[in-house]
Amino acid sequence: MLPANPKNFDDLHARFAWNLPARFNIGTACSDIVAQRHPDRPAIIEFAEGQRSETSFGDLARRSTRLAAALAARGIGRGDRIAIMVPQSADAAIVHLATYKLGAIAVPLATQFGPDAIAYRLRTSGARAFVAFGKGIARARETGALDKLDLVAEAGALSNKAGALETLIATGGPDFAPVDTVPDDPAMMLFTSGTTGQPKGTLHGHRVLLGHLPGIELAQNFMPQAGDVFWTPSDWAWAGGLLNALLPALCHGVPVVAALAPKFEPVWALEVMKRCAVTNVFLPPTALRMILGGGGTATEELSLRVIGTAGEALGRQTHQRAMDMFGVPVNEFYGQTECNAMLANCAALGINRPGAMGKPVPGHEVAILRPDGSHADPGESGEVAVKAPDPVQFLGYWNDEAATRAKHRDGWLLTGDSGRMDADGYFHFVGRLDDVITSSGYRIGPSEIEDCLAAHPDVEMAAVIGKPDPVRTEIVAAFVKLRDGVTGDEARKRAIAAFVKTRLSAHEYPREINFVESIPLTESGKVIRRHFRQG
Repeated sequence: MLPANPKNFDDLHARFAWNLPARFNIGTACSDIVAQRHPDRPAIIEFAEGQRSETSFGDLARRSTRLAAALAARGIGRGDRIAIMVPQSADAAIVHLATYKLGAIAVPLATQFGPDAIAYRLRTSGARAFVAFGKGIARARETGALDKLDLVAEAGALSNKAGALETLIATGGPDFAPVDTVPDDPAMMLFTSGTTGQPKGTLHGHRVLLGHLPGIELAQNFMPQAGDVFWTPSDWAWAGGLLNALLPALCHGVPVVAALAPKFEPVWALEVMKRCAVTNVFLPPTALRMILGGGGTATEELSLRVIGTAGEALGRQTHQRAMDMFGVPVNEFYGQTECNAMLANCAALGINRPGAMGKPVPGHEVAILRPDGSHADPGESGEVAVKAPDPVQFLGYWNDEAATRAKHRDGWLLTGDSGRMDADGYFHFVGRLDDVITSSGYRIGPSEIEDCLAAHPDVEMAAVIGKPDPVRTEIVAAFVKLRDGVTGDEARKRAIAAFVKTRLSAHEYPREINFVESIPLTESGKVIRRHFRQG
């Protein structure tokens, strides 16, 4: 945790030091330890179809311990992989915490995955058990992926309808002793979002939660505070939902709202925040843009005190629009599945620059490196890198030592992202290294252009790539999904291009605009630009 009552950001850095315990288990840290102090405090607030129900920290601790005992009685134990495909719910939290208490490895799967995506992850991880909601089990069964598993359990729906999982929990004894894990023991395998190729299994130790806490505390303006309630629309299968929201909040004794729609809807999101008195929210940029783009307006009835956002570049214009709409600080932060939450803004400390990923979080050394490994000058683009070792960094890619080695160079973990640091120490995202556009000698990141395009009143969403050009090397090409009822014609293209040209610069505006029916996104909400490069 961060030191209390810092005078400023420099004071916070000066007073911070990692103090990792000799023994640490995510399952006990996020349930048992909190339950000892606050057994009746709500841990999970389920919200579905306008109704809400609560699971206390005491119940969370007891039921996760019983489930761990039940799994152990069936021969599943330390180091075994348990795939979890359960919507946001008390059930999902219980399965996660039980897995960690067991010393097993959680393999979260997004609820929107189809049969092939499920089968690939079950096969790649070598999972022994699969806990999922009914449709997830049915999808996996289509591919024969369940045939080699030792245990399959069905979780109840958000309404807490009893299912096979509840029966399994009832068979477990209350006296199971959680495995005595150390910070480096494997705890979870998070698959990358697959923006640059086939998803890879990213193995993290129990220390990953400790490594996340400083960055999330900053992004949430020093959570916990009295009355805090946390929510994210992100599936808890992703780092954004699991490590940017659920686990840090539970570890701090902050209630977490469980509400996940099959398809994100802005009006529904605002209703969840209103009805559940949400104070802290993690909203990926795509979700934030959708709320800003229509479907309701924030009112004084909301209880929000801060918005944290990460996953892709937010952009200056989206940042300002969000501040105007919600009237609360918007703190952008940065990381990736392999190493997350190491750059952050924190308005409470006066660190909040629109369009910037933030400054290095205490405990993390971050730099911009040139291709030869030397440090770039302020304003110069290079690769974002994090000094190793670092508590938040992954243990390695599952069964892929070559890829793990390639991720490191001379004591630095390489992110594969292009960025720059300004004269004030703020880091700015340029783009994935393979997404950066080279045009007329300029290196252009697509994210800022996409953010500007999304601010146009006729544009719902956009993707930007570089297209080969014999004169300029590449030109900026935009693929634009217009809002319903807007006609795509040549006049509209000229107006949109001029909009970007006047707001950014002459070398960044799209010289080619294509209107499309949809913009493909990864399960975590990131634009899949390679779809248009391949097209």
